[in-house]
Amino acid sequence: MKFVLFILAQFFVLTAFTQVVLKVETIDKQTKDQLSHVGVVFEVNAIQSRTFYTNREGIAYLQIPNNEVVALSFEHFAYEVIDAPDPKVYQGKTGDTLTVLVKMRFIKSTSIGEVVIKPAGVPDTVFQSLRVSVQDFDFLPNGQLLLLAYPKNMRKGTELLLYDGFEVKSEIPLKEKGLEIIRDYRGNPHVVSDKSVNGILMSDNRIQIAQLDKAYYMTYIAPIVDTTVTKYFFSNFSDVYPAFEYFTFDLVDSTYRKIAKIEDELMMELYRSEYKWVDVRTKLWARQKEMETGVDAEIWVGANYFTQSVYYKELYAPMFERNDSVFVFDHYKNWLFRYTKQGELMDSLPIYHHLQAKQTGWKKQIIQDQTTGQIYLVYEKAGKVNLRRFDVASGKLEESIPLYFKYPENILIRSNTVYYSYRPFESAQKKFLYQEKLPIKYPTSLVNNGDDYQLK
Repeated sequence: MKFVLFILAQFFVLTAFTQVVLKVETIDKQTKDQLSHVGVVFEVNAIQSRTFYTNREGIAYLQIPNNEVVALSFEHFAYEVIDAPDPKVYQGKTGDTLTVLVKMRFIKSTSIGEVVIKPAGVPDTVFQSLRVSVQDFDFLPNGQLLLLAYPKNMRKGTELLLYDGFEVKSEIPLKEKGLEIIRDYRGNPHVVSDKSVNGILMSDNRIQIAQLDKAYYMTYIAPIVDTTVTKYFFSNFSDVYPAFEYFTFDLVDSTYRKIAKIEDELMMELYRSEYKWVDVRTKLWARQKEMETGVDAEIWVGANYFTQSVYYKELYAPMFERNDSVFVFDHYKNWLFRYTKQGELMDSLPIYHHLQAKQTGWKKQIIQDQTTGQIYLVYEKAGKVNLRRFDVASGKLEESIPLYFKYPENILIRSNTVYYSYRPFESAQKKFLYQEKLPIKYPTSLVNNGDDYQLK
């Protein structure tokens, strides 16, 4: 056993003396400080290449095979070599220890402004101006902001701004008063006005608009809620009728299929019974419209009279997509329905968040994070807004997340951050755009960021 250990010891000694130890020292030529994490790249016979890094003392040790030619080079993200033995080729002899002193110069210096990092729940100003107020906003695919703004009031005119987070890159005055920014099923932004819809294009940090007929857009584009590879999800929603249906349209065989019907049965009963209480002249008018269009006279009366009363409420049953699932919130059957991307019903969950809305403060608003796909419910009491995440797997509501300011407007959630416009009460300040970080971060999911305008 001792003989074997002796042979091994002799082998290691001989191996050690058949290599050359190269000691590389790197320093800042001006300050004489040692430089750590300098990459030392060496090539053996111009074939094999390896990289070592200097330690905290600015030193790296390399072992070179005996009588081999090694070429050294040095790299650092903030320094450049200004003084090293030339040529940078070293050939050692057996048992030698060579020392290489490399002097470097600092080349990378960047001055940045003050960066303020605020915790979750504390608002931070995203956009502010002394000239215009933010009426509405949305994000473009490249992360830049599209702002709908007005100088004095909405009646005096509106304009579109392209904001990259630091400065306004482009601005366009609108001929008609812009009301809001919406998206179509492909995620393309549009500005809605009283009589038209303006499509928005971006090229070379400039925005351009193209006017579309509003009736055409609302009839043929807005009803499309979602798309998959071969299917469109759309609805026949009308804000003057207490029922609508979700359909799928297959692009392969051009077939339609109804997947869900949303109806407020009590509202429908009141809606149709309005016909009984109108005068004879109105009944005759409704009958004439029925003969012309084939639509029941009760519906004509309900759409023109009952919808003007305080008892009528528009239906709210939005559809959302996340990863491989499509969710429909049926607040009138008290169920959440989950479908595949092909429109097949997978499962359902009971929901109760919309019940007793006056007591809970639910604002009939559900918001999906544009990047994570998480779904949040909006609650408000005395102007104080709270967000609660809805777990689509269990149907439970998570912890309440209060927003800092009272009465925030146009709430949007993106990348675990809440955005909204706000102006202090009885203040001369313009309406600014703020953001607040959510206390919990969720990973990115596959989300459809199209338009659900017809379901608001």
